[in-house]
Amino acid sequence: MTRTRLEEDAIRSFLDAHPAWRVEGGSLEREYTFGTYSEGIAFAVQIGMLAEKRDHHPDLVIGYRVVTVRWVTHDAGGLTDLDRLLAHLCDEIAALYVRSTKAGS
Repeated sequence: MTRTRLEEDAIRSFLDAHPAWRVEGGSLEREYTFGTYSEGIAFAVQIGMLAEKRDHHPDLVIGYRVVTVRWVTHDAGGLTDLDRLLAHLCDEIAALYVRSTKAGS
């Protein structure tokens, strides 16, 4: 997968198809809310393992029943196809745990 910075129209297209994601500070960001703290931790661990396999690591903020995920490709200076792919995979993983999400799910 290339690490070429996405054009604005590609980012808008992703956001239109994935309305729970937003761009904040140049990163793709989404907040997930879980039924229990342990579900949030399990989700974060799975995202961490996915990140290790792809050698691309998000910022994860873990709170009580809430996990925020931020993807950006620093060496490309913005968002890339890899960020879009991993954001999409986060949604698939979250579907195993998530009870409700903030904004747009």
